[in-house]
Amino acid sequence: MQRRKLVAGNWKMNGVRASLSELHAMRDAVRAGQASHVDLLICPPATLLAAAVTAVDGAFHIGGQTCHDAPSGAYTGEVSAAMLADAGARYVILGHSERRTLFGETDAMVRSKAQAAAEAGLIRIVCVGETESERLDGRALDVIERQLAASLPDAATGADMIVAYEPVWAIGTGRTPTLEDVAQVHRAMRTALVGRYGEQVGQAMRLLYGGSVKSGNCAELMAAEDVDGALVGGASLKSADIMAICAAIHAV
Repeated sequence: MQRRKLVAGNWKMNGVRASLSELHAMRDAVRAGQASHVDLLICPPATLLAAAVTAVDGAFHIGGQTCHDAPSGAYTGEVSAAMLADAGARYVILGHSERRTLFGETDAMVRSKAQAAAEAGLIRIVCVGETESERLDGRALDVIERQLAASLPDAATGADMIVAYEPVWAIGTGRTPTLEDVAQVHRAMRTALVGRYGEQVGQAMRLLYGGSVKSGNCAELMAAEDVDGALVGGASLKSADIMAICAAIHAV
């Protein structure tokens, strides 16, 4: 099945109003045809969501970095999926390793958030991945398959669910798994998704790789079997960098 590549940029806790100039530059580059072969998504901090939607003016999509599983309520400082959608977000990242490790999010919490996001009409990008010790112990595939089973809700389609593999030990470190390791994990994820959701849905879901993705390593990573795009961190903050990644994917 031919799945269109997705480049998803996660700005994390970076960006102020002055950063909108980078989104303007991305918008102009996309309109000039520099990313016509991929889908582009940028997930800025919540404070910039509405302004980001205005800045890109429909040239590409804007998403959130997480959400609460309740639609509203006494949850000071939290943002609901409905609020993200109301601000103009189309996607939301869920279960990122930083949310799991720094904020104690469990598989059950990620699953509940994914259900809430679906109810708000958002496309979910659910992240899974092993720690360095889990990989060294030979448990990487077991960990990822467990996370998939427990973090993804029962109701999902190829249009509203994306899975991102992000080895925890590779995020922000400059280190990446071997191409063989990436292909093995993505192949295992595809098999698990087909087994759970059926051939049509499981084959339609896009699988992203995330973990120190740059223009220099992107083409090789995207050439691996069942890798349908990239979840990009620091390299998504600048228009020149993210466009270089899009260009590298075009060369695959």
